[in-house]
Amino acid sequence: MEKKLLQFAVLAFVLFTQNIFAQDLYMPRNIKEAYANGTRSKDGKPGKNYWQNRGKYNMEISVDPKTRLVSGTETIIYENNSQDTLRNLAIRFVNNLHKPSSPRGSEVSDDFLSDGLTITSLKIENEVYKENARKWGTVGTVKLKKAILPHSKITLNIEWNYPLSKESGREGQIDETTFFVAYSYPRVSVYDDYNGWDKLPHTDRQEFYNDFNDYVFSVKAPRNYVVYATGDLLNPDEVLQPEFASRLKKSYSTDEILHIANEQEMKSGIVTKQYDWNVWKFEAKNISDVCFGLSDHYLWDASSVIVDKKTNRRASVQAAYNVTGTDFVNSVKNNQYALDWFSNNWPGVPYPFSKMTAFQGFADMEYPMMCNDSQMGDPVFAQLVQDHEVAHTYFPFYMGINETRYAFMDEGWATNFEYLIGIAEHGKEAADKFYKDFRVKKYISDRSTEQDQPIISMSTQVSGAGYGNNSYGKASLSYLALKDLLGDDLFKKALHYYMDTWNGKHPIPWDYFNSFNTSTGKNLNWFFHNWFFTNNYLDLAVKSVSADNKTIIVENIGGFAIPFDVNITYADNSKVTLHQTPTIWEKNQKTAKIVLKNGKKIKQIELDGGIFMDATPNNNILSVK
Repeated sequence: MEKKLLQFAVLAFVLFTQNIFAQDLYMPRNIKEAYANGTRSKDGKPGKNYWQNRGKYNMEISVDPKTRLVSGTETIIYENNSQDTLRNLAIRFVNNLHKPSSPRGSEVSDDFLSDGLTITSLKIENEVYKENARKWGTVGTVKLKKAILPHSKITLNIEWNYPLSKESGREGQIDETTFFVAYSYPRVSVYDDYNGWDKLPHTDRQEFYNDFNDYVFSVKAPRNYVVYATGDLLNPDEVLQPEFASRLKKSYSTDEILHIANEQEMKSGIVTKQYDWNVWKFEAKNISDVCFGLSDHYLWDASSVIVDKKTNRRASVQAAYNVTGTDFVNSVKNNQYALDWFSNNWPGVPYPFSKMTAFQGFADMEYPMMCNDSQMGDPVFAQLVQDHEVAHTYFPFYMGINETRYAFMDEGWATNFEYLIGIAEHGKEAADKFYKDFRVKKYISDRSTEQDQPIISMSTQVSGAGYGNNSYGKASLSYLALKDLLGDDLFKKALHYYMDTWNGKHPIPWDYFNSFNTSTGKNLNWFFHNWFFTNNYLDLAVKSVSADNKTIIVENIGGFAIPFDVNITYADNSKVTLHQTPTIWEKNQKTAKIVLKNGKKIKQIELDGGIFMDATPNNNILSVK
């Protein structure tokens, strides 16, 4: 009887533990509702009822460098593809961050502040709305006179202006005659299936969440100013002198790095057409945002690179920089390498856009088809920063990530790709050292550990080190741990399934989890719960070795399911390294048993997590007497 009771107890325990590790992942109520409504599916695909809204934007923008005033006339055709009747319209204008009254995540100087957006005219379906936006923050709400019915379109006509800030952050004045103009137009905010209108204010910490729209836009700038922008330049012959238009066109089909305009040519005023103002026209389709920079003295380099070897499709690679911007001399060359490497290695998806421009500024920030990076004075670090920003092409611009709520869904992947391309560029030892020093060390050695919250925490609910760790280092480590667990081939298959399924759409974390479960044929919920829903950290210890030298017990004090090496030195001074993938923690996330094939006498055991830096490395070594 006792034997049967014991067998029953063991069976019950096994079933209990299996249930724990095959558990459904926690979901907030609104996310559960989205799955119940069929807009999301547990197979990792958009549900049968999935929808998303979009717009067609036609904008005429002008920039007056003397006054720093940006003004625009804008027509938006907005499609409500949801089942909901929309009685209000949320309009987002991120540049209102500069208003003194706007909430911000950090201190700013007086030169950062400005008056914000002024709307001089607003019409919706030809009805006039008296809305000057003076009371708006980074999001304003317009009460509609006539609701937007499901599966219908409306037309908005907006005339507006705002001053660029004198102090540049993600945008603003770079020098007296150079400006980076981003988040520069009022846009309809995202209305989605799990939160409705996105009304979270932009505070300059978290980043962005945008619909995929089509854009045709023009930028009116004074003569001798060159405009660099998202999208394809539609009228080079109308704004550039013939020689310079010819150079630009040649760059689209060659690997040769061309100097479209050098310092002397810009100073001589021979680059652009000599009208008082030139109108530069651009087009970009199915993209989440557009931006532009302009200068009357920046050097201009360009070339191109094949990004899709099956079709021989090329992408233009350009750079705009000051004569003092020594880091940017190699920008085109570095981005040729980056676009090729990202397209063919990790993530291994052909660069999806027609252009990438590196613009010298201050932000170290990504934008669709552009990056605005600082002069570092260190060419290796400058290349890494540029690699990171270009990697964002895939997350969040190819995948419509909600960065505001889930920054780890894009920053973690960009950090991942930054590390992997770094291995190709500088070797594993150098890449590991940088990754540990820049992405992990500060997190794992931070004494204020109450800042360390589960990665799944909404990005708006954490700040300081908590935000940075979750978004970058910890998220990246989770993806690299999963890569180690699955192996490169299966990991890439799963990543491509996720990206192919969700590009041009709005995935949330549970879509990522479900996509990987489906595409790998494995229930990885135990892993996702371990990394995303707990307060785990990185800390292993050698607990013991058996008397017969055949069993090593490793304790997972921190709890994260991480890979590690067991380095064994035997009494005869021979050595062996045994790699352990995160699979070792699947059944028991606190203790792992490593069984050795021989019983040779062990002299020393050392655990090495590599880039998974240990919080207390002094207990990673056990000397056997």
